[in-house]
Amino acid sequence: MGKEFRGTIADEPDFDAGSDAEALYNAMKGFGSDKEAILDLITSRSNAQRQEIRAAYKSQYGKDLIDDLKYELTGKFERLIVGLMRPPAYHDAKEIKDAIKGAGTDEKCLIEILASRTNEQIHNLVAAYKDAYGRDLEEDVIGDTSGHFKKMLVVLLQGTREEDDVVSEDLVEEDAQDLYDAGEAQWGTDEAKFIMLLGNRSVTHLQLVFDEYQKIAEKSIEDSIKSELSGDFERLMLAVVQCIRSRPMFFAKRLYKSMKGLGTADNTLIRIMVCRSEIDMLDIRECFRLRYEKSLYSMIQDDTSGDYKRTLLKLCGGDDDIAGEFFPEAAQIAYKMWEISAMTRVQLRGTVHQYQNFDPASDAQALRKAMKGFGTDEDTIIDIVAQRSNAQRQEIRQTFKSLFGKDLMADLKSELSKNLQRLILGLMMTPAEFDAKMMKKAMEGTDEHALIEILATRSNQEIQDLCSAYQNGYKKSLEDAIASDTSGHFKRILISLAQGAREEDPADMARALEDAQELADACNADSGDMEDKFMSILCTRSFPHLRRVFQEFVRCSNRDIEQIIKKEMSGDVKNAMFAIVRSVKNQPSYFADRLYKAMKGLGTDDRALIRIMVSRSEIDLFNIRKEFKETHDASLHEFIQVETLVGDTSGDYRKTLLILCGGED
Repeated sequence: MGKEFRGTIADEPDFDAGSDAEALYNAMKGFGSDKEAILDLITSRSNAQRQEIRAAYKSQYGKDLIDDLKYELTGKFERLIVGLMRPPAYHDAKEIKDAIKGAGTDEKCLIEILASRTNEQIHNLVAAYKDAYGRDLEEDVIGDTSGHFKKMLVVLLQGTREEDDVVSEDLVEEDAQDLYDAGEAQWGTDEAKFIMLLGNRSVTHLQLVFDEYQKIAEKSIEDSIKSELSGDFERLMLAVVQCIRSRPMFFAKRLYKSMKGLGTADNTLIRIMVCRSEIDMLDIRECFRLRYEKSLYSMIQDDTSGDYKRTLLKLCGGDDDIAGEFFPEAAQIAYKMWEISAMTRVQLRGTVHQYQNFDPASDAQALRKAMKGFGTDEDTIIDIVAQRSNAQRQEIRQTFKSLFGKDLMADLKSELSKNLQRLILGLMMTPAEFDAKMMKKAMEGTDEHALIEILATRSNQEIQDLCSAYQNGYKKSLEDAIASDTSGHFKRILISLAQGAREEDPADMARALEDAQELADACNADSGDMEDKFMSILCTRSFPHLRRVFQEFVRCSNRDIEQIIKKEMSGDVKNAMFAIVRSVKNQPSYFADRLYKAMKGLGTDDRALIRIMVSRSEIDLFNIRKEFKETHDASLHEFIQVETLVGDTSGDYRKTLLILCGGED
């Protein structure tokens, strides 16, 4: 039995190439053109039927249909319609040709096409390239690329990957061990081993190898590639791995990156919508919904306009209920995502470390000198404060008081202003004092997002230290402050988290199954009972245990926990539950998303930006940077440089943030 059709564009049943050719001719005749008629006809015919229309058009009118479309249409709409009119292999060939011609190379386009195509598609592409341009594709790629990146592209261009039914069970463990030995287990990396295995083994075989690798390395193959490889070669190998795991998820990520942020990468958007519309667009839509909690349809609607938008929406094929049940492939992907999250041992890395030649007296004297007399030497203050660990800053505070009989915090407060003052003072506080201050500020301004972010992400010890610091600083218990400032289920969630009594045990599989079933059953209860049950499990169980609970929840309900929360809950309760789930799944990714939201759009949420950069700089800011780059296709460093320009005339605030960021990715 053949595989179920998962595209959105299929053959038109009552097809007549001659009549369609005539309709297109009439739509382009005379002054102006009937764009709606053109897009309606072309998006409701399969590519094979479009080739028949093109042939009929030439027979009937002695003209090339693509040439006429190019003449009549303009801009992105023209590129999209013409892309639909080309045979798939010739469309790929044109994209590759455009990617490697001229001064610069569009490596992302090369990676996307060559990492995602089947053997047959690669062979057709190579032949189409030769036919269209009279050149050898492999020679052109070799002439335009270099190093291991070039070698892997050449391997992929052979189109000789073992077919999917080829699984060498006796080689699975050996291949996983070979990959581990080629990277994590040695100083330096044996890139040739990565190229040979990832470029030739079958998809099914490699999926098993990746599972085995996870057991050996206690981290995913993706994480190993990120730490062992770099540049275009790293991006290519990650794309290959992502396509082996799930091509629809790979394309969902590419589509999201093409539309989010400032401007749209229209070439990427057009290429994917054209080339996947008859293959797996339904699965891509489902993966998009799973990963980004919004439909592909709605994102296209928000990000594009006019006839271009209407054509893209027809290729998309429909909107998706955000919490509807999964298609089988998406359910498997969701289950696998939670399994990887449960098995991965992430090594957290900060960006600020202990200063090697530390001398608290010398630093205290330098700070005193920087603040004495007329004017302030902000550069010295920034260089010292941002490049010492928090423990070292506390020593400087103490030494400053011993040497000069003055409170360093008070002096800094009087000498600095605005965001730089808030940032430097935040760095000089202990982590518990800083969290207590942030909680106090959040309750004064009722910033629920800040309350959620702090309480959902801190360890038991951090929360207990926060409670003590709050009591000492404000002569009131944190619990009482929360109780007087919030209400209902949201108040109960925050008070539960503020106990700092979350279980710390590893996952208990039998109990995880019970918890998952209870959550699934609660989804059918009324909203109050549902929120009670979610709170009793999400606010008390350990993170490792919850990863297994959320994994089994997919099996119990055929839905993802994040989508249920988004659909069934509302307001602050929804935001709190969502933050817990995101933290459980991948805390650095959660913070990367919070940073992105703090900086995108009109104006910067400096309080959120300062809070995260200060509190995570010695814990996991390096990991947050990596997640930011992965999700948003731009570095955190780059975002800070651009987004903090407004209102920071001296550049000192931005300079401090960039030191904390720790580097460009």
